[in-house]
Amino acid sequence: MPFLMHLSDPGLHPKRPFHWLHRLAGLTLLLLAAGCAPLPPAAPAPVATARTPVILVSIDGLRPDYLSRGLTPRLSQLAANGVRAEAMMPSFPTKTFPNHYTLVTGLRPDHHGVVDNTMEDPRIPGERFSLGNAAAVTDRRWWDEAEPVWVTAEKHHIPTATMFWPGSEAAIHGVRPTRSATFDGKLSANARTDTLLGWLGDSNAQGFGFLTLYFDDVDHAGHEQGPDSPLLNEALAQVDQAVGRLLDGLAARKLTANIVIVSDHGMAPVSPSRVIRIDQMAPAGSYRVVSSGTFAGLEPAAGQAAVLENALLQPRDHVQCWRKAEIPARFAFGKNARVPTYFCLAEPGWILATNEKSAQRVKGGAHGYDHQAPDMRATFIAAGPAFKNGVVLPPFDNVDVYPLLMQLVGVTPLPSDGRLAPLMPALR
Repeated sequence: MPFLMHLSDPGLHPKRPFHWLHRLAGLTLLLLAAGCAPLPPAAPAPVATARTPVILVSIDGLRPDYLSRGLTPRLSQLAANGVRAEAMMPSFPTKTFPNHYTLVTGLRPDHHGVVDNTMEDPRIPGERFSLGNAAAVTDRRWWDEAEPVWVTAEKHHIPTATMFWPGSEAAIHGVRPTRSATFDGKLSANARTDTLLGWLGDSNAQGFGFLTLYFDDVDHAGHEQGPDSPLLNEALAQVDQAVGRLLDGLAARKLTANIVIVSDHGMAPVSPSRVIRIDQMAPAGSYRVVSSGTFAGLEPAAGQAAVLENALLQPRDHVQCWRKAEIPARFAFGKNARVPTYFCLAEPGWILATNEKSAQRVKGGAHGYDHQAPDMRATFIAAGPAFKNGVVLPPFDNVDVYPLLMQLVGVTPLPSDGRLAPLMPALR
């Protein structure tokens, strides 16, 4: 309503009607005097290339101390010349899907609903969410408890593109990114980078305001052989080359971007000698396993709740179990309907295996432990025109990345658990 907008002008204040009419009459005379004089040319519409894209890069499983191994020259240079955090604290549980959704929604897993890589929901009976279940991954019902950056941006007519990101294959709140790719774990880091650069083209003609890029090489190597293995070091070098490829590709296209590099969690070494078997914790037939590994979610069998509870809640070495309502408050976890009735968390370095067969498969490394454990810490690096040079931030929570992304994209963030304040010292 133009009239209401103009009331902010002190000369058009409703308490001064004479001045308002006087100025309106003067404006009318000026228009009449102009006669048929040609109108000045309209200002050109803003071109899409005027938008500085935000590129969010996830290096799954990248611990901040990995950057000190001398294997990541491009990442280290970016961190030295831009902004880095001493560490970024992941949310609990320190799993891939929960923390990736936290990074783009600013909500803890208990609040956004993606509480594990494997989960069930009493409101979606008969279905089980897991990483390998394509039907579940693309089902918006698992994601609709929150709204990620790309959905809000698209609603504000800002085109987005996701080169892999948990949730990006579902029409969350009925919205998909302008460009996206179905996850393909066999696609190399360089090929993923080239795809994103291809979307941007030579001038970002589509006007992308927000893009994501995801690398899982480091995480896979950590699971396979552990965080201190030659395989992980090789993966570090490969991903660093892909990051360099991104930076060089942007430079060759003369494109400026705000780049935010994050990881979802760290990695801890595990061993077959540090295994706790669930089938030795509780009587057979008294439970059903929803998930297992660094933590376990269990549901009681019909009529067996008291039996299971009595077995699980006994003190044990290297593991602690709770009723979901009694999980310690510092985890900010246990209120969501998708959290199993009983929850057991292993001590870092230990694994909860369902039986002897699964115990024999334990190797390499794992994550999912207490989010305050040093080995679970995540990485944050940022560079671009919005950021200062040479800034080192103290540790902050990963929920704070979301308000930063929304600030960079230029859209008001939705209510979340995050705050922009911890990152303000990094911004120009």
